[in-house]
Amino acid sequence: MKFRAVFFDLDGTLVDSLVDLTAAVNDMLSRFDRPQLSAEGVRKLVGKGARNLVQQALDTQSADVIEQGLGLFIGYNSAHIADASRLYPGVRELLEGLAAKGVRMAVISNKNEALSRRILEALDIEGLFELIAGGDTFEEMKPSPLPLIRVMDALGVSAAETVMIGDSINDIQAGIRAGVQTIGCSWGFGDSGELEGATMRVSSCHELASLLTLNEVA
Repeated sequence: MKFRAVFFDLDGTLVDSLVDLTAAVNDMLSRFDRPQLSAEGVRKLVGKGARNLVQQALDTQSADVIEQGLGLFIGYNSAHIADASRLYPGVRELLEGLAAKGVRMAVISNKNEALSRRILEALDIEGLFELIAGGDTFEEMKPSPLPLIRVMDALGVSAAETVMIGDSINDIQAGIRAGVQTIGCSWGFGDSGELEGATMRVSSCHELASLLTLNEVA
């Protein structure tokens, strides 16, 4: 299969952002006098968007509390978007290599679009993507296939020409439901069991680059 388009998840796939996400969560929790969470505790909550993350961290069903916490979390995270966040080893080289070959690339994240753009800009890779979609860009987020379908439509590519790359079950399920091939990344935030349905799995960006090179556009 020759891929014309490659879609990437963001947190846990391209960027190791766990330290900054943990700091943002704990700053928010401190405002409510709630106990702090470990990085491992936050890791388990990442992947379904900021609102879900805040709700789970606060362990509340109160819409008012969730809304207040969401504002605090986003405000802190935006101001400290890349204090410690870094690209995973080999990501920049992978993206630049794909761009040089004319592969169409997009980010499809469950992170808010504004925050997604901010971290990609801070890490100087925003310009490598034709489209950047966040959890609030469309009516639904992953694991719904809708974001992938909308981005494929925007780029003018078919499911048969597209691959979704991510570290969590949300990425794999969204890809399967959209009819695209999927590549699971074992270095991210998701547990290994979340990648069981992936078409292929990789354990490093070097391995991912080799796989995509074998399947590059003609």
